[in-house]
Amino acid sequence: MKYIKIPFLLIWRLWFYILMMITVIVLSPFLLVFSFKEAHYHHFWKVARILSKILIYGMGFWIDLQLDEEMESNKSYMICPNHASLMDPFVLIAISKNPIVFVGKKELVKIPVFGFFYKRVVIMVDRNNPKSRKRVYEMAKKRLQNGVSMAIFPEGLVPTEDVVLAPFKKGAFSLAIEYQIPIVPQAYYDCKRLFSWDFLKGSPGTFRIHQHKFIETKDLHIDDMESLKNKAFDILHSDLLKDEKYMKDTNRPNNEREFKSPL
Repeated sequence: MKYIKIPFLLIWRLWFYILMMITVIVLSPFLLVFSFKEAHYHHFWKVARILSKILIYGMGFWIDLQLDEEMESNKSYMICPNHASLMDPFVLIAISKNPIVFVGKKELVKIPVFGFFYKRVVIMVDRNNPKSRKRVYEMAKKRLQNGVSMAIFPEGLVPTEDVVLAPFKKGAFSLAIEYQIPIVPQAYYDCKRLFSWDFLKGSPGTFRIHQHKFIETKDLHIDDMESLKNKAFDILHSDLLKDEKYMKDTNRPNNEREFKSPL
């Protein structure tokens, strides 16, 4: 039965890339016009949400969103989800009414068509280049206004499937302290199970998202960065450990699933 599913999974995966290419091409006139000026970013964001929803629903997914606290439309936030799948950014865009600027890997610029728009609206970072990291701070200062928020996957890269939650990098938390914006922890339970990097796994289904209460950074200083990072890690890690479906897909023995501090 397992091998019978393989051709259908491959066709379904291929459909994702075909759907993405078609959607980007159709929406490209709007994406192009609204990506020329930062003042038009709110309009660009609306088009990006349409694109993301087409990809999500076109692949047979649905979203079940639990909100412990809602974001206000005129405030900026630092959104920090766990990273488990190629679908994560599209899910984040689809559920966020507030315009968001991503800090992303420069390697994604190489994707045809998508990469063209990616480099125009994403703050790209080369984690091996200190000058690149400094540039992120400078770009963030320009973007974080008029209710625009920022999103960073604090694990950095998608961890291997036997990892519940990889240790967080400090960038998101130092930026949040620098600009005194709240941290928004988001737990994505199903992206890894339904659409992992393994082409022979996955299926249509529901993406369950849990947006936790925000972690305030008001009056915090850079010396508080480690404790802020660990607090966000603890919230998401303990939440993911409680979810049976998420842990079932994390290929680790039961006795290895206890909490492990990132320190």
